Amino acid sequence: MSGNWKIVAVSIASIVLITVNLYLIEKKESKVERTVFVENWTKVKKDTITDTIQTNGVIKPVEEYDIYFDAKKNDFKKFLVKEGDSITAGSSLFEYTATELDALKASLEAEKTAAEGERAGIEEYIGKLRSYQGTLTSEPEAAIDESVEKNLNIDITTSSSDLIKSNIEQEMYKQELEKNRLDEKVKMLDAKLSSIEEQSSAIVTTSEADGVVKNINKNLDNPIISIVSTNMAIEGYFSGEEMKKAEVGMTIKASSSDSKKALKGTIGRIHSYPAEEPSLKKDNRFPFQALIEPEGEETEPLLVGSKVNLTVITNEKAGVPSIPIEAVQYQKHPYIYKLTNKGHVDKHYITKGLKAEGKQEIIKGPSVGDVILLKPNVAVKNHSYFITPIQFEKVKAGTYKKFTSREKVRYLLLGILEK
Repeated sequence: MSGNWKIVAVSIASIVLITVNLYLIEKKESKVERTVFVENWTKVKKDTITDTIQTNGVIKPVEEYDIYFDAKKNDFKKFLVKEGDSITAGSSLFEYTATELDALKASLEAEKTAAEGERAGIEEYIGKLRSYQGTLTSEPEAAIDESVEKNLNIDITTSSSDLIKSNIEQEMYKQELEKNRLDEKVKMLDAKLSSIEEQSSAIVTTSEADGVVKNINKNLDNPIISIVSTNMAIEGYFSGEEMKKAEVGMTIKASSSDSKKALKGTIGRIHSYPAEEPSLKKDNRFPFQALIEPEGEETEPLLVGSKVNLTVITNEKAGVPSIPIEAVQYQKHPYIYKLTNKGHVDKHYITKGLKAEGKQEIIKGPSVGDVILLKPNVAVKNHSYFITPIQFEKVKAGTYKKFTSREKVRYLLLGILEK
């Protein structure tokens, strides 16, 4: 009899439970009607959000220097370097002579010859003055050279010998001054000619910077020599969309199969004009150059031409409230659903910030640590109740055994009726 009683009791309890649940489900505005099954949720986290441009690049020298040669005014002699040579600032590159120096040399030589001739004439004239001066003492009526008489500008026949001697002294002094001037001029011309002789032997062109000789044009077409710097950079192209975000000075990170270490640096130059003429048939590409930061003396040399994967950091915010992008809903304004401690799903409008890497910054809205609903499978009513799946891995038999029979029944009914 007792066994039948147990069967009847269980049957009655089952019917009551089913009836109550059906009533709760069908009742208008019941809790069950507004209950949401929440399977996926997360917390608002304090995170770093980084917006980037992912592109490719190639390792190239930072700069290229071109050396030019004027073949119209100079005669080339020989190159002093070879392609591939490493050079430093001041290294000799090639020798030449200046054809214009020949004309200058001839002009200076003619000027020197004229000065020497003029000086010889003065010396001869001074000799005549001294000779006439010596004869005045013994022969007051001595004959005088016509050139001397003309330059003295006095009347020999009426002037006294003392006056004539005085004029001769003055004339000799003046001529000595002129002779000294011509001596200095000849010395100056000799110095210029000596300098030209040295230049004519060989004029050497030197490098203004450290680098490597990339190219030598033996046909003497300009540029006659091209030199590339030893410092390396990364060159690549931005698309039109990437150009809207990229700026000079932005931080970059790069990796290459030819280098064990990651490369760091900044964007150094961006060309505002496309690499090719704009066309409706082609997408525009804008060249850029990223400068690589040196990492000390132990930095391994970069191989020119190495391909790199480049990350350009266009924006970065650290320690900001962050949620997954899929948690954000839209209805005129962005909003999310917050799971409250009282078991409700509440709608909260938010002010968005930076979005990148699948994360959304929250400028205004729920705080760090708040639990939010990820994208639900069904429409959610504001302030609905929610239930979540049992996490069996967190259910421990030992804890269940500690409950009294009354507590077991109470929590079972709460789980059925409230949620």
